[in-house]
Amino acid sequence: MAWIKFFGYEEATSQLKQIYEKIKGPDNKIDNVLSIHSLRPHTLKGHMALYKNVLHNSNNVLPKWYLEAIGVYVSYINNCDYCVQHHFSGFKRLLGHSEKANNYLELVKQDKLTDFFDEQYFSGIVYAKKLTLELQNINKSDVDALKAVDFSDGEILEINQVIAYFNYANRTVVGLGVDLKGDIIGLSPNDSTDSENWSHS
Repeated sequence: MAWIKFFGYEEATSQLKQIYEKIKGPDNKIDNVLSIHSLRPHTLKGHMALYKNVLHNSNNVLPKWYLEAIGVYVSYINNCDYCVQHHFSGFKRLLGHSEKANNYLELVKQDKLTDFFDEQYFSGIVYAKKLTLELQNINKSDVDALKAVDFSDGEILEINQVIAYFNYANRTVVGLGVDLKGDIIGLSPNDSTDSENWSHS
């Protein structure tokens, strides 16, 4: 499952067990991306707080399907199949249209997302690609380009935080050899009104 030791739900004790109780899914399942933190439970708490508030908070203005779409794209260009599969499942569920969702994934693989998004939403993808692959070349003009297609400063922050989160998560997963073995694909903390509710369903 990974290249370092980890503890599953049945092995967890003390602080780790308390956190697992908050994040567990069906049959006490803990996603591998989360259990990889088990040797340092405080980093699991940090990961969950960031994840929940970046992607699953009702104060976000941009549609959740779009934020998930950005996450799928960033994960794909980072070669993180784990996050692509998990978040594509969430994207498909939120979009409510399997054929359109499958088409999105194919266009991601071809890097032809102008065929999927309008100009505004595609500009977020352009920013995501540059921030992920060309960090050293990011400058004010990249944010100005988002403003030029009518993204507000707050919406730009949402896009930025989703990109940053997925770069973090992708590097956690890929860097520690985390795979999908035993995971239930697509579980997420869906109560967006309560930032402290981390339960996966």
